[in-house]
Parts: sequence; C-alpha cells; structure tokens
Amino acid sequence: MAFPDHSNSQIGVVGAGAMGRGIAQIAASGGDDVVIWDAQAGAAEDACQFIHSMFSRAAEKGRISRSDADAAAQRIRIANGLEDFASAELVVEAIVERLDAKRGLFQQLDGIVPDKTVLATNTSSLSVTAIGAGTRNPERVAGFHFFNPVPLMKVVEVIPGARTAPAVVEALCGLAERWGHRAVRASDTPGFLVNHAGRGLYTEGLRIVQEGVASPETVDAILRQMAGFRMGPFELLDLTGIDVSFPVMEQIYSQFYQEPRFRPTPLAAQRVSAGLLGRKSGEGFYKYEDGRKIEPASAPSRPAPENARFWIDADVPEHGVILRDRLSQAGFSVETGAKPSAEATCLLATIGVDASTAVSSRGLNPARCLAVDMLFGVDSGLTLMTNPATAESARIAAHGALSVDGKPVFVISDSAGFVAQRVVAMIVNIACDIAQQKIASPQDIDDAVTLGLGYPKGPLALGDQIGAPRILNILEGLQSCYGDPRYRPSPWLRRRAQLGLSLRSGEGA
Repeated sequence: MAFPDHSNSQIGVVGAGAMGRGIAQIAASGGDDVVIWDAQAGAAEDACQFIHSMFSRAAEKGRISRSDADAAAQRIRIANGLEDFASAELVVEAIVERLDAKRGLFQQLDGIVPDKTVLATNTSSLSVTAIGAGTRNPERVAGFHFFNPVPLMKVVEVIPGARTAPAVVEALCGLAERWGHRAVRASDTPGFLVNHAGRGLYTEGLRIVQEGVASPETVDAILRQMAGFRMGPFELLDLTGIDVSFPVMEQIYSQFYQEPRFRPTPLAAQRVSAGLLGRKSGEGFYKYEDGRKIEPASAPSRPAPENARFWIDADVPEHGVILRDRLSQAGFSVETGAKPSAEATCLLATIGVDASTAVSSRGLNPARCLAVDMLFGVDSGLTLMTNPATAESARIAAHGALSVDGKPVFVISDSAGFVAQRVVAMIVNIACDIAQQKIASPQDIDDAVTLGLGYPKGPLALGDQIGAPRILNILEGLQSCYGDPRYRPSPWLRRRAQLGLSLRSGEGA
C-alpha cells in the first residue's frame, strides 16, 4: 500500500466543515486530485469557494504563483454523492464526532470503493479500532487526525487500529509529509498523543484555581511570563470554546477509567452550564468586547519600606545568590546570618513544597515568611507565595522590594510547587507516561506537542531543561502535600532521574 511519491493521488474528503476543507486544501496544494462531499446541501460548494479564496489570497501575497493557485483550485471538485469516491485511493472522513455516524459512513463506503482504498478517520477522541470494526476490511482503516486550522497546524497524528495493516500507516505518513505536515505515530489510546499530552496544562490550571491558589488571569500570566507559554490554560479554553474542550476532558478521564492525572474540576462545567463559553459568547473565564479580551485591572504594588531587611534561604544555592544580588542592587539590606533577625522578611526559594512546609521545616516565624519561585529565573518576573500566617507587612515588603525594577511579581496563596512548577511538572510527567506506555516515541511526543499545542518546547525537552531530578522532586512534593495519586511520578521519569539519563532517551538493549 502506497500513494504516488509526487502527486496525482485521488483523495476523497467527506465533510466540508473547517477540518474537511482544510484537508482538501492541503491535498490539492500537494498536487492531488480531491473530491469533496457533505450531506448538508450547499456545504461542499461553500467549502470549495473558501478554498479557492485561500489559494487566491496566497497568490496575492506572493506565497505561490497565480498559475499554481489556479491549478490547485482546478484539482478540487464536488461529488454528487458517495458513489463519486469509487476511484479514490484514500477517503478521509471529517464528519460529526459520533461513533455511529463514522461507522455508518465507512460501512457505506465499503460497498463503493475498491478493497485497496484506504479509509481514514479524522476523529480526535473516538477509538480507531471501534470505527474500523464496523467495516468488512478493518486492515485498511486508520486514524489521520489533523488540527485546526489544517493548513497552518503542520502536524498530523497517524493512528493504527488494532487490525490496521502496517502498510497503511506507512502510506499515510508518507502522504502527510508530501503535503508538508509532520506525521507522528500514536497508538489507539484515548486522546491519542496531542490531546492526551495537553491534559496537564488544562487540568492542573483548573485545579490551581479550584483550590483558591490564584485567579485564572494570574495563572495565565505566570505561565506566559515565567514558563514561556504563548497562552495560559484559561485563555486557551476561552479561545477554543469551553463547551468544546470540557467534553474532551471528561471523555479522556472516563476512557482512562478515572485516571487521577486527568481528573477535571467543576469549574469548566459551571461555565458551560451558565453559557459562558469563551470568546464566542462574549464571556468565559474572561470578558470580551468586539472579540477582544478585557484585561482585568491589576492592583499596583506598594513600595517596600526603605529600612526593609531580608533573609534568604534557597533549596538551590545559586537561586539564593541571584535573589540576594537582586535585593542588594535595589538598595535593600540582606542578612547573612544562620538565622534571621526578628525584623527581617524571610524569602524561601523552594522547589516542590508549599510555604507552610518550608517554614515549619526551618523553624521560622511564619508571619515573616514568603516563598519565591526561582526555578524559571528572574528575568521575566517572579512569583511570591504566602502562607496562611504571613503578615501583610511582610507581603508588602517582599512585593515592593522585588518589583522595583518594573518586572512583574505575582502573589499567590500557599501551594506545593507554586503555579509554574506544578503545571510544568504535570505536563512533563504525562508526556513521560505517554513514552512509558509506548503510545508514541519521545521524538514524536516532543514534535507533536510543539507543533500541535504551541508549547515553548516539547515536554520531554522541557523536562530535560529543568532536570529530571527536579521534576521528580516537584511531583513528590505535590504528592506528599495533597496525598493525591494524580501526582505520582511516571516510572519513565523516575528511572531516568535515578540514572542521570535524558527524558528523551529510549529503552536500553
């Protein structure tokens, strides 16, 4: 089973929505003849007009020549019915996300297309095996999951079902690469690769807000500023539509038989019930006017007293040096004794523990103590964490002193791992378990997440940057604090931390 190396495959696309027309567009751009059909009257015609306009716009902007744009447009035609797919070498369905609908479609195609025709499903959450089981030839059925908008999201998951022939997988990977997309292979598990890997950002962000640690806007700002994410989880939920993302959360949690790592919180369900769906409804976790997010007003920091004194203790000595230098350069006194004076504000640069635990283990006065997250450096901002006994004077002193250079300082309530530490640790841990279960290779995991989710790095590369032992420490601190199995470290992570190996290293001989 293979498609031509350069062009001229006959590609059928069923479903003329955003995904279907996107697939048709890249197939035609890649030199293949495309037949598109939709059960809804006029939908295929609208899709063709849209695709033609995209080709025309690309020519106007000089990305392709006018002759190439015209040739690509001529390679797309509208089917009168499924019978027009009789000569297709591949049919990709991008219809409603319902198992009965997809199985019914493939059963119809069974009686129309030749045995050599590949049937591919663009499902994002349904079992490829279950879809193929409804056909007389499940060996030719595979997942071919693109991301919206298809022409811009340059990654596609190729998913074999339990009975899919290896040649079908090879053929789809080759075709995707010819269309300019990175093909990643994933096994037929809930969420496949990208939606599975994306659970950490969403569910941990929601968990942090549910606990009262920080507001949605603070969580988003910390992850943008400190961890380098383009958007935080609540901005992303509002962008994609909470009514779209929340069912996926519930499905993956249910399909993994209530795996604690994927447990949602009630927050998203409440928004959906209230009709607060995100940008499209004018309000979700944020409010919008004319499609633009209204930024919540932030309270200005109060200046620290000129005579403020600080005492620092850090889990990583280098972090203590950086923090001490920053305060000294700002003109504040930093004590260097083994114990702080009664007047000093104590800053504890911790990894993986909450402020209360850090204060208790050091035998300090909790009223004078705050924790500070140094794991991601100080250039883009800092996060301060209070404990339940932190005095207002200590919070004002710490916030004011660390804000003098104009860089943002976020203040949150007590939480093991702050915000950025625990979200990143969960992202890395879930990716490690994807590798452990052999759902995908380490390289495919990192490539798919970078291209499909826009993370600053692949999750395994991000874990290597921070260091597997530190990620392990954060998760163990979270598990100790909360007693929740959602934070149990993956064996993949633990073993590589113990052996000093990269998280991207495979298994031994």
